[in-house]
Amino acid sequence: MEIWSPSGKRAGSGYLVADRLVLTALHNVAGGARELEVRLLDREGRTRWSAAEVLWPEQGQEPDLEREPQADAALIRITDAEWTPPGGAEPVRWGRIEPTVGESQLTCLAVGFPRSEKRDQVRDTKEIRGHVETLTGLKSGGLITAYVDRVATPSKPDGKSRWAGASGAALFARGRLVGVVTTDRARDYEADQLTAVAVASLAARPGFAMAIKASGGEMVLDHVTAVTPAEPPRTAYDIEVPPGVHNLSDLTSRIFVGREEVLAELDRALTEDSQQTITQTLHGLGGVGKTTLAWHYAHDHLGSYRLVWWIRSDTPELIDAGLAALAARLRGDADALATAQAVSWAIGWLQTHPGWLLVFDNVEKPEDVRAITGQLRDYGRQLITSRCKGGWAGEAIPLPVLDIEASLDLLARLTDGGDEDEARELAEELGHLPLALQQAGAFIAQASITVDEYRRMLHQHPEDATGAAPPDADPTRTMASVWRISLDALHERDPRAVEILRIAAWYAPTGIPRSLFAPLAENPVDLAGLLALLANYNMITLDRTSLGAHRLVQMVARTPSGADPHRSQALITAARDQAAAWILDALPDDPVSNVQGWPRWRSLLPHAEALLKALSPAEDTVDTVTVLNEVGTYLEGQGEVRKATEYCHRALEAATRVLGADHPNTLAARNNLAGAYESAGDVGRAIPLYEQTLADCLRVLGADHPSTLRSRSNLAYVYEAAGDARRAIPVFEQTLADCLRVLGADHPDTLRSRSNLAGAYESAGDVGRSISLYEQVLADRLRVLGADHPDTLTSRSNLAYTYATAGDVERAIPLYEQTLADRLRVLGADHPDTLASRSSLAGAYALAGDVGRVIPLYEQTLADRLRVLGADHPDTLASRSNLAYAFKSAGDVGRAIPLYEQTLADRLRVLGADHPDTLTLRNNLASAYTSVGDVGRAVPLYEQTLADCVRVLGQDHPTTKAVRGNLAAARAVASLPTDSPGRQAPPSAARPPHTAP
Repeated sequence: MEIWSPSGKRAGSGYLVADRLVLTALHNVAGGARELEVRLLDREGRTRWSAAEVLWPEQGQEPDLEREPQADAALIRITDAEWTPPGGAEPVRWGRIEPTVGESQLTCLAVGFPRSEKRDQVRDTKEIRGHVETLTGLKSGGLITAYVDRVATPSKPDGKSRWAGASGAALFARGRLVGVVTTDRARDYEADQLTAVAVASLAARPGFAMAIKASGGEMVLDHVTAVTPAEPPRTAYDIEVPPGVHNLSDLTSRIFVGREEVLAELDRALTEDSQQTITQTLHGLGGVGKTTLAWHYAHDHLGSYRLVWWIRSDTPELIDAGLAALAARLRGDADALATAQAVSWAIGWLQTHPGWLLVFDNVEKPEDVRAITGQLRDYGRQLITSRCKGGWAGEAIPLPVLDIEASLDLLARLTDGGDEDEARELAEELGHLPLALQQAGAFIAQASITVDEYRRMLHQHPEDATGAAPPDADPTRTMASVWRISLDALHERDPRAVEILRIAAWYAPTGIPRSLFAPLAENPVDLAGLLALLANYNMITLDRTSLGAHRLVQMVARTPSGADPHRSQALITAARDQAAAWILDALPDDPVSNVQGWPRWRSLLPHAEALLKALSPAEDTVDTVTVLNEVGTYLEGQGEVRKATEYCHRALEAATRVLGADHPNTLAARNNLAGAYESAGDVGRAIPLYEQTLADCLRVLGADHPSTLRSRSNLAYVYEAAGDARRAIPVFEQTLADCLRVLGADHPDTLRSRSNLAGAYESAGDVGRSISLYEQVLADRLRVLGADHPDTLTSRSNLAYTYATAGDVERAIPLYEQTLADRLRVLGADHPDTLASRSSLAGAYALAGDVGRVIPLYEQTLADRLRVLGADHPDTLASRSNLAYAFKSAGDVGRAIPLYEQTLADRLRVLGADHPDTLTLRNNLASAYTSVGDVGRAVPLYEQTLADCVRVLGQDHPTTKAVRGNLAAARAVASLPTDSPGRQAPPSAARPPHTAP
């Protein structure tokens, strides 16, 4: 073929190696010219030119020929739609010249176009005949020296080679194409030596052989030697195989869902650019479906490769066995080679027969295949599956778990449908992991059970459920056995990595703080390395501050197994205890009042709850008792009283069993449970518990122990909360006297006792004594604690509240305003006490009749509480009720009623029907109905509320009395009393922290 570069005005020779593919020298088309023209050999130049383009090397990847003369070759693709290849041509046979000892010569032949510098002139075609000295004529780097003989050399033009235009001519020896002519080796002499690039070296360059294959050709290198023995030795280069040879086994299930995108990505990576040699790795957690995806890809592309060979790659020995099996298949002889010889033979064959696909399945470490893939990187495609995601030559493709729809589809196909909600829950519990879903689905189908029955088995017998394979399945392909392989590898590298995994199994699946695991490491660098090792095996996911673990990995990791040394009962128990100790150490102190610790609480709470959920109550320990108490106290402070009550109840049972009924921590647990009942409005349950706790403290700790004094104060407060202030006052008075005697007048507990007694006086209607005592407490706290101490600020707020109760709003408002300003400065705008101050100030403005200032303050407080505390916090619900009250007071009942109704629904859901706040709100809503003349809705609501108040609070409780009066007025269709603004109780009147009795 003749080559012409219109932009470079450069001509040369070429050879048609496939129907539309021409081999030539790269310097013929170098210099940026990619659009070319070619035509068939014709000395007179009468054949038509056809459009063509450079196919290989790719644009931007051309080598520097000054440094790499052995790269001076190119492949040109004919793009002309009217091009018709010549008929009757035999397929090109490719060859590799083998050195021969001695001065043996190998005859060679090439045809080119010397003196073809100009287009469309008569060509001086030359048949170049000569020889290659097979020992000295083969140069390092892939160059061949061809000695020209038996032909006259062309005349020498000025400053140019006699062979100009012959560049790119194909060099043949023994009928095999062995090289591409590139330069005149002795331009200034006899011009009897030409340099050619060996096609054997081109076959080793990325993309060359694949470009030929993509164009319909086959590049198989035959040995070419000067001496042909009578019976040539059998080598790897003598064996050909028809396309489609493979060793792919069948799968037990052909159900394949949810992998279209990853399969397409893999397909693009391996076939989009056929000129690039690719080793593609697919990585993911054990059981995520890497093997299945690779199997489907290999089967789908059998027709695209000369050979597809699957190699189990768990160990280097298995890799060698897979290559030896390939050699045995190709050789087909009875004399088996030793494994090392067979591996070498297989690699030799693969190097000389491009166009294959090797699948290395389940490679443990990148270094296990690096030697093999390095030798084969320029001849075919290599697909690697591995749990390991790092250390590969190129960017690995991650294989995630299935999405919910694909998980449901897989379960439905395996189980013939069923309840979708149950299937959805099972898919979530199995973490959408394909192997786990297949294992579960096959078991469900073969055992003829429901999805829900399987879920119960999974919860009750996780070891059996994750380790049981269906009768016709591979027993090594269960979740437990698959992960055992990863655990073995991790333990071999660093046993601490497996320990981290066992401990992380007790926490929530995501957002586990990395800092929790610092005690296992020597320093932050060591910890980062341990976590990176786990992440590299896809056993965890990592971000900058936290890690995550697959929920099914967690279930297996915390399930004891006698068959797995990494999951013995002793190791699992130790990991559980360590997880409890670490979470306990990480929880901030004072979960109720330490607002700065709340963000940390919010990040740790899911992990504390996951730990408690994973443990049965019978497994609770001393540490988990403390975790239960701390979590219950925090949740109670956040308004989640129902969950708090559950945790406190479990804490009491566990403490009694583990520590004994009289242990101080058991007394604290009983106190906390009473406090949770009290916060839930269930004073009927709280009072007996508080009374029992006080009796036990008196007996075990003595009357003067600080815990006993706090227990007595808690009991007094619950009496007050139950509406029995007169019963509370003597207990408060005794507590104050004991605190003065035992702790002294200035002790914080003594000051708190005096404040609580002042609150009881106010509840009993003795406002005068209340004000006097509150003023004394404020003065003492100013002297002892200072003006900015939170307790001092609370005292000022309490005093302002009592002034307002006494009707002295002129003294209350300035005190509220000062307290709000101080709390903003000291505690910050988002502290719950600051928000309470803003709400209290709005209430004082309401009492003063300043409605215009009330509504904006209540609206701001509601917005802030929604943002800081959340929609369901009791303080947020109180803000919404207060805002409704303000609307009603301003005459805007149309806005008040929907807000009351919404708040009532929320309190019913969050606090329950019997909570005092719910009862008060029901009364206020009935009052709003009455104010718009809707007595038909008001009276039944009053009646229900009164019955509930009598049952829950008692006949003489202030709320009961108020509802009874409102009901009588509504029945008489008389003017109704205005409802309460829904103010919150003074903070100091709240029960003291009850972390200890």
